[in-house]
Amino acid sequence: MIATARLKDRYESEVLPQLKEQLGRENRLSLPRLDKIVVSMGVGSAISDKKHIEEATSALADITGQKAMVCKARKSVAGFRLREGMAIGAKVTLRGVRMYEFLDRLISIALPRVRDFRGVKKKAFDGQGNYSLGLTEQLVFPELNPDKYTRPQGMNIAICTRGATDDEARLMLEMLGFPFQREENN
Repeated sequence: MIATARLKDRYESEVLPQLKEQLGRENRLSLPRLDKIVVSMGVGSAISDKKHIEEATSALADITGQKAMVCKARKSVAGFRLREGMAIGAKVTLRGVRMYEFLDRLISIALPRVRDFRGVKKKAFDGQGNYSLGLTEQLVFPELNPDKYTRPQGMNIAICTRGATDDEARLMLEMLGFPFQREENN
């Protein structure tokens, strides 16, 4: 028997019926759904110290449970002492069960550990239903040992959806438990 993620089960049993009712569509393929999650780290300091890129790929592998891909510079920029082909970042693309497990850990464990967290912005959608957020500290994930990763490193997380406008994707993410900021009435 293949284990499924808790959030995927919730999407199938609770969120899909609610989306069908609220959006007035019967075809489940026309409803918004998660496609992939891309977690990336830009490591500009890797120009001077090669160990930083190895540390970033190791941290991404620990966080996501999948090997990270090293991203190389496409152009040379003299002002940054950057040459074409130098390693300057790392990324992981998550799909399927790993994607749902990562999103579950992000929502329930990592985001509440962010200092002064009041929710994520509602307007960080790109027009096609994809949501992006940034974390300034990688150590909000409990998988990382603070003794091993002493240098603070931020990351970007892009949540890509299918068959959705921004409003439909926002509705789906809210139903999955995504902590959006509340509107304050003054």
